Amino acid sequence: MNTAHLPPPDRCDALVVGAGVVGLAVARALALQGREVMVLEREAGIGTGTSSRNSEVIHAGIYYPAGSLKARLCVQGKAMLYAYCAERGVAFRRCGKLIVASTASQLAALPAIIERARANGVDDLVLLDRDQARALEPALECLGAVHSPSTGIVDSHGLMLALQGDLEHAVAWWPATAGWTGWRFRPTACWSPPWTAPGCWPERW
Repeated sequence: MNTAHLPPPDRCDALVVGAGVVGLAVARALALQGREVMVLEREAGIGTGTSSRNSEVIHAGIYYPAGSLKARLCVQGKAMLYAYCAERGVAFRRCGKLIVASTASQLAALPAIIERARANGVDDLVLLDRDQARALEPALECLGAVHSPSTGIVDSHGLMLALQGDLEHAVAWWPATAGWTGWRFRPTACWSPPWTAPGCWPERW
C-alpha cells in the first residue's frame, strides 16, 4: 500500500533508535517485511556517530571461535554484503589482505590460522612464502604470509545511503533532526515528504 499521502502514524510496528549502519539495516529489513517503521536519530543526518569512524573493512571471518554465532554471521554477512553492494551500486573492493609473519614463531602459527578459518567456512586462504607475498606487495618484508582474497573494503557512507534509499522506497517514517534525553524523545523537525514542519512527532514513545 502506498502511504505517501498519509500523516506520520501515532503508532508503528517497530521503532529503531539510531540511524547508523546497523539501525538502517535493521529498519530496512523490517520495512521490506511490510512493517511500519520509525527510525529515530539524534543527529542531523545518518551515520554521523560510530558508523562514520569505522575501518570500512569487510571481514572474511577468520578469527572467531569455530561454531560461534559471530563466525557464522560474519561469513554469511560477508557474502550478503558483497551481493547487496553489487546490486545497489555501492562502491567496494574485494582487495584481499595479507596476514604477515615476520618471525619464525609467527610463521609456524600461520597453518593454524588457515585451519581455524576453514572451520568457520572460510576456505579460500592461501599460505604464501616470502617471494609469493612480496609478489603481491613488493614493499613487504616478511618470512611468509596468509592471503585472504575475500577480505575487502566498502564505502560505508554509500552503503548507508543505499539502505536509507531502500527505507524511503518502502515508505518508512523518518525523523531527520531530533534529540532526546534518555528515552524521552524531543523532536525539533522531521523529514519524510510531505511532513517537514517542526514538532510533528509526539514527545514520548
